[in-house]
Amino acid sequence: MKSLIIIAIIIIASLIVTRSALYIVDVTEQVLILRFGEVRDTRTNPGLYLKAPFIDTIITFDKRILRIDAPPVAMPDKEKQNLVIDSYARYRIVDPVQFRKTLQTETGARSRLGDIVTSTLRDRVALRDRFEIIGSEPLVDEFGNPEEDSEGLPLFAGVETRSDILQEVLDGVKNTVETQNFGIAIIDVRIKRADFPDSVTPSIYTRMRAERNRIATKFRAEGEEEDLKIRAVANRNRDVILANADQASNQLRGAGEAEAIRILADALNQDPDFFSFRRSLEAYQAFLGQQDTVVLSADAPLFQYLTNPTASK
Repeated sequence: MKSLIIIAIIIIASLIVTRSALYIVDVTEQVLILRFGEVRDTRTNPGLYLKAPFIDTIITFDKRILRIDAPPVAMPDKEKQNLVIDSYARYRIVDPVQFRKTLQTETGARSRLGDIVTSTLRDRVALRDRFEIIGSEPLVDEFGNPEEDSEGLPLFAGVETRSDILQEVLDGVKNTVETQNFGIAIIDVRIKRADFPDSVTPSIYTRMRAERNRIATKFRAEGEEEDLKIRAVANRNRDVILANADQASNQLRGAGEAEAIRILADALNQDPDFFSFRRSLEAYQAFLGQQDTVVLSADAPLFQYLTNPTASK
């Protein structure tokens, strides 16, 4: 019985020792073997390795490309106008021994490198205006006047100024990291967002509303001007049409009167006595229908057709 217990103890102790002596290095990792706090060895290749049990300890670092997200910071540009810039950087641990000595952990690296990226970016932003930082420039015509769209807003074209800024920031960060020998290699630095601070947002919205009101007022003025033009053209066309109609009616009326006179003259020439008779009847109708009393002689020429219808004038 005692032998079985001893064997079991030996097996358990062997498992504990074996477990303490073996360690695995993953393909994405690099390992430091420490003995009493001092670096004993470095493993960068994946596999199963041995170490002194209970004496050696291991520290694991990632050997993939790591990312640092710097906090958004308000930075003044060349015109002393603040822009909130959110940036990030990517790096790789190339010397884990030096990395542990200077930055110790990835958390420490994020804090220290974030400060370096922010400081370098602040220096470069202070040398440029907002258009260069955003990566755009206003379009101008051949006379140097700013171009506008159909709504009266200025037009901008994309340029590669931001790439120049980021390259300068990348070179500056690399130089600082190499000088301080952090044991890392900076891969890239990028700007995620460049925006105005929240404190100036109301004034931006106010300016946008004023701009839209200006555009609306411009459209209304142009509409009223176009309305006046259309009304003026319509009134002029109406006057021309009415004048032409009056002219045509006068011509037709004159032609009709001339034709009536001609017909009347032809009728008079054909039978003058009938014309005199007709005129006398019209005269009878005109004055005999009135309430006035007229005393005439029976031999008056007016009554000659009443007494003798065949009489000639």
